Amino acid sequence: MSLRSGGRKLSFELLSSGLTAANDAADDDASPRSLPETSSDGQRRRKRRSKRKRGALQSPPIAEEEPRVDAHPPAALRVADLMPVVEKVCQASDAERSAASCVAYVGVELRQRNVAGNGRAVTFAEDAASSCGSSSRESAAAAAAAVPDAIDPARRPEANGVVKKLEKDESLDWEKYIKENSNVLGEVERRDNSPFRYFIGEMYSGNSLRSTIAVGNDKKRQRVYNTMFHVPWRCERLIVAGFFVCLDSFLSLLTIMPARIVMTVWRILKTRQFLRPNAADLSDYGCFVVLALGVTSLQMIDISLIYHVIRGQGTIKLYVVYNVLEIFDKLCQSFGEDVLQVLFNSAEGLSTCSTDRVTFELLRFLLDGAIAVLAFVVHSFVLLAQAITLSTCIIAHNNALLALLVSNNFAEIKSNVFKKVSKENLHNLVYYDIIERFHITAFLLFVLAQNILEAEGPWFDSFLINASYVFMCEVLIDAIKHSFLAKFNEIKPVAYSEFLEDLSKQILNEQPDDRQKDLTFIPLAPACVVIRVLTPVYATLLPAGPFIWRIFWILLWSVLTYFMLAIFKILVGLILRCLATWYINLRLTRKQHAD
Repeated sequence: MSLRSGGRKLSFELLSSGLTAANDAADDDASPRSLPETSSDGQRRRKRRSKRKRGALQSPPIAEEEPRVDAHPPAALRVADLMPVVEKVCQASDAERSAASCVAYVGVELRQRNVAGNGRAVTFAEDAASSCGSSSRESAAAAAAAVPDAIDPARRPEANGVVKKLEKDESLDWEKYIKENSNVLGEVERRDNSPFRYFIGEMYSGNSLRSTIAVGNDKKRQRVYNTMFHVPWRCERLIVAGFFVCLDSFLSLLTIMPARIVMTVWRILKTRQFLRPNAADLSDYGCFVVLALGVTSLQMIDISLIYHVIRGQGTIKLYVVYNVLEIFDKLCQSFGEDVLQVLFNSAEGLSTCSTDRVTFELLRFLLDGAIAVLAFVVHSFVLLAQAITLSTCIIAHNNALLALLVSNNFAEIKSNVFKKVSKENLHNLVYYDIIERFHITAFLLFVLAQNILEAEGPWFDSFLINASYVFMCEVLIDAIKHSFLAKFNEIKPVAYSEFLEDLSKQILNEQPDDRQKDLTFIPLAPACVVIRVLTPVYATLLPAGPFIWRIFWILLWSVLTYFMLAIFKILVGLILRCLATWYINLRLTRKQHAD
């Protein structure tokens, strides 16, 4: 190709002829550039390509500046300069060979337009790429991206000064960026530090405690109502029902057991035949022996001596003594339950054994009976000492009772409330509270008997006030303890209704599947204490006279007392059965409505 000498400008005719020659070379990779195509088909294809490229070259110029050409024009376009690009594209499959020819043509056009200094190279390349098939666009783009690497650096547009080199982005200065964007890390914006504006803002910005406590919901409200109303009411209802169950068992020990023993002795005397007793009769015999020996053992204890020993202690020592005795009381309850169950098992084995094993079963029954006597005598002594301690605090005039109640009850709250308990453990804890309530009633009965025997002047009013203090403290402490136990352990008040339902089934002798849900109360030790305390009171009612006369009055008072207790037993038992039936039906009705 030749250049014009006048203006040193490239003509469009020469450029189009050069581009046509480059296109001919790209169409046939196997033939050299110097071999023309002689077939008529090849000529027609060349004519169509020349017309299409001339139309693209005749588009209006984009660059405003006049293109410049170096003093030394570039050499003629050679295929060798584009061979690396063509070789990269030719590595594709046979289906992409048409795309390779189009990419080669784009490379030629890019070099020609860059040499001319015109800014239409990119546009022409895009037009050329669009003229190719859709299947070859990706290969053409890859080849066009690889063209700058294949072209000689001296012939690049940057060397001619036409296109400026892109500047790199500056590295990010974090200190400068954080200074300009102070909230990028979630920092709180600075506000006006005026004290007056701060105070006004706090007044009108909402609840005064919004920063330390959130707004509650219906679930929180229900928890508050459960803690204050539902749990204390249902817990106290359960404890009262359990108290009367314990009272019924206590009255059964004093009324039913003596009646069964009298009937057995009368049958033996009437028939004059000694038959092997059944398990129930042997159990009653064992309980009667334990009760008689327990009362006899307590009769040998000087209550006045123990009273003066305990009264001589300070208030703190009274608190310590009472807590130690309460701990031993719970231990004796647990051990006494096992001992009495073993005794009943031995009675059943003795009543059903064969003749060859009678001696063995009888010895085992006697051994278990001796262990039961020892265990319940110790338990009776512990309860008696606890009753004497409470009596000392009530009679004292230095507020020892108040100090004892406060210290003991709040120690109970501390030892139970802040522990993780399950529903089954809570069930057992309620039963312990029921037994404790009954024991406190026995202690107050002991205090009443002591006042009858030894008090001088008006004492009944002060006794009622002190007894009310004791009961009120017990009710209040039980309510607080169970309310917060239910709150901290997420136990709903309906659990106490379920406990009461289990207790109602126990009253009606409907044996549940799990016998551990039964209220276990052994009235032997409290009965020993009550009999030991009331015996001196009855002794003061006996008139003076001959021994036979005194025996008559003893039998009279005993029969009267027995009938009174029997009537009380019948009333309590029937009322309990009626209430238990009513409550079980109520629970069934509520369950049906809930379903």
